[in-house]
Amino acid sequence: MIKGYLVHLSFNLWADREVPEWKLPYVTACPHLRFDDSVWNAILDKMVAVGLNTVVIDLGDGVRYDSHPEIAVDNAWSTTRLRQELARVRAMGLEPLPKLNFSACHDAWLGPYARRVSTPEYYQVCRDLIVEVIELFDTPRLFHLGMDEETARHQQYYEYIVIRQYDLWWHDLVLLVREVEKHAVRPWVWSDYVWEHPGLFYERMPTSVLQSNWYYGDDFGESVLAAQAYRDLEAHGYDQVPTASTWTSMRSFESTVGFCRQHIAPERLLGFLQTVWKPTIEETRDLHMKALEAAGRALADA
Repeated sequence: MIKGYLVHLSFNLWADREVPEWKLPYVTACPHLRFDDSVWNAILDKMVAVGLNTVVIDLGDGVRYDSHPEIAVDNAWSTTRLRQELARVRAMGLEPLPKLNFSACHDAWLGPYARRVSTPEYYQVCRDLIVEVIELFDTPRLFHLGMDEETARHQQYYEYIVIRQYDLWWHDLVLLVREVEKHAVRPWVWSDYVWEHPGLFYERMPTSVLQSNWYYGDDFGESVLAAQAYRDLEAHGYDQVPTASTWTSMRSFESTVGFCRQHIAPERLLGFLQTVWKPTIEETRDLHMKALEAAGRALADA
C-alpha cells in the first residue's frame, strides 16, 4: 500500500502575477527555487519515523533537464543532484515517484511553453520531459500527470488563461497517458474532472489510469460531491489513491482513510496520499511535520 506524501521541489504551479485577491502566500510563480534542503531532509526523516513509504516529488521547473534546460528556475537541481537524492531516498526505504502537472491551470513551471498549449511544439516538449523524467527515476512504477482544475474559475486572476475543453482536453490527456504507458509506467491523475463531467469521465477515462480524487475536508455526507466521488469511482472499477490535505482541516487525512476503507474494495484501494500544498521551506516546516504525523497515525495499522 502506498503511504505517500506529496513534496514540492518546484512550487510554480499557480498564478503568473501577484494575486492579492486570493490572500494566499506562495501562489505567484517565482524565478528562483523555493526549496530548503533542511526541510526536505526533515520530511524524509519524519516519513521514515511515522511509517510512510512513498514520496511523490512535484518536479516542475526545479530540475535543469537535459532536454529542456530553458525552463529551469535559478538554483534548480542538476540531473546529477536529482539522481543522487533519489538514490538517498531509496536507501532510506522510501519509494520516490515523479509528478509533473500538465494542467493548463498549473503549468507556470513550463515557462514559455505554458502559452503554447496543444501546439506541436508543446506536445514535443511534454514528450521530451516525460521520457527524461522516467529515465531519471529509473522507470518508476507510477507517474503523476496532474491535470486538475483546468477551468475559468480556477484561473480567474491569471493574466493569461488557457482552458482545453471537449475533445481537445481528452486528446491531450490521452497523448500524455500513452507516452507514459509506452515506457511501461502507469499514469496517475487527479480526478476532479469527474465532479463536473461524470458522463464523459466514465465514458472516456481509461481504467488503466490511476485515480487520485482529492478532498480536503472532513464532512463525508452524501451532499459533498468531492467526497462522494470516491464511491462513484469505486462503482466504475477505478484503482484509487485517495488524497487528503491540511488545507482546510487537520482531520482530513484521518477522515479520508476511514471513509475510503469503508467504501473502496481493498484490491482497488492502492494507498493514500497526504500533502499541505505549501512549498518545502523553513516557513512551512511545522505544517509539513503535523501533516506527516497525522498521516502516520491514520495509517499506523495499515
